[in-house]
Amino acid sequence: MKDKVVIITGGSSGIGKAMAEVFGTNGSKVFITGRNLTDLHQAVAELKSKGIEAHGFQADVSVEDDNRKMADEAVQKFGRIDVLINNAGISMRALFSEVDMAVVKKVMDINFYGVLYATKYCMPEILKNKGSVIGISSIAGYRGLPGRTGYSASKFALNGFLEVLRTEMLKKGVHVLTACPGFTASNIRKRSLTKDGSSQGESPRDEAAMMSADECARHIYKATVKRKTILILTAQGKFTVFLNKFLPGLTDKLVYNVMAKEANAPIG
Repeated sequence: MKDKVVIITGGSSGIGKAMAEVFGTNGSKVFITGRNLTDLHQAVAELKSKGIEAHGFQADVSVEDDNRKMADEAVQKFGRIDVLINNAGISMRALFSEVDMAVVKKVMDINFYGVLYATKYCMPEILKNKGSVIGISSIAGYRGLPGRTGYSASKFALNGFLEVLRTEMLKKGVHVLTACPGFTASNIRKRSLTKDGSSQGESPRDEAAMMSADECARHIYKATVKRKTILILTAQGKFTVFLNKFLPGLTDKLVYNVMAKEANAPIG
């Protein structure tokens, strides 16, 4: 990855920032995006303090034109794009019967359409350089999670898009990776939307017991270098995907019981 230009959407915190560090320390030129300018400046300053060549760009992935400007600025700044990591995402927690449809749409706009927009505008450079498109999906993209209607739907859609793209790029030398972390310590649950669109505020799960963002980032880096197509992380994640494929009825009950144990769970 030395001297490769890597774009990471949502790169100012969590897994995105951890990936910026691991790619950057291995010699990549890192271009990160984020909506919050203060967080973005702080992340870039931290990356540069570690000797990483980094650049920040304020963008909202759900806005198509922001993605066009992002790709243009990356080429203007670094001269090329080799890797696009579609990391920006948002979660939600509410029963389908109670959730405002605007919440589901917002999640889809960020988690799914944001990936389509970013990939569309970066693809000419990635094709030219036979680079990589990486989507940070989730176990929730293989197994629907109760109380996560918009999130699971967006990740199922993302997995389908990446599978199509991987097949279309089969003879063109472009690498496509679907990366599915299990529960990973990050801010995504704190920023998760409730049924009316307000932020959840506190994580309903034990963040300390989860895989760290740094460990998750290292796995994704290695999978990118090896040009893997699918990466499913954590023993729990692998078991869930396997069990859901062969025993979906049993998995319904197990998933229900696990999710019902969350603090203030919408199911009980």
